[in-house]
Amino acid sequence: MAAKIGGSGGDKHTIEQTADINITPFIDILLVLMIIFMVAAPMATVSIRLDLPPAQPPSNPQDEKEPVYITIQENGQLFISDKQTSIDNLATDVCTALGGGACQEERVFVRAQPEVKYSQFMEVMNKMQENGFFKVGLLNEDIE
Repeated sequence: MAAKIGGSGGDKHTIEQTADINITPFIDILLVLMIIFMVAAPMATVSIRLDLPPAQPPSNPQDEKEPVYITIQENGQLFISDKQTSIDNLATDVCTALGGGACQEERVFVRAQPEVKYSQFMEVMNKMQENGFFKVGLLNEDIE
């Protein structure tokens, strides 16, 4: 900021202000930042060559089985799909619903109503694990 004191004529103590902004340092900083970003941007881009196999439909869509759902209701009742079962018959009923054979190798889904106690849920999970069912999926959805 500059000021001019005095001048020709008038009061000798009059101060005039001139508002000249020096933008040279500002432009210098912008140019330096632009150069830094121009150099740094290509280094931030990482490209990996990835060769994916072409997409193929499943060989036999008829062989895919319907998933088996174990439903735990608030009152403690257990259902496999739409068939009611008990905790003692859970493993045999799950094998029956899966079609027998190596039923422990198949995935089973467990879902429960929000009001089900944790102990009821863990009782079902422990029973499944005791009988060799280790591929158990948990579902988080509203059950009507």
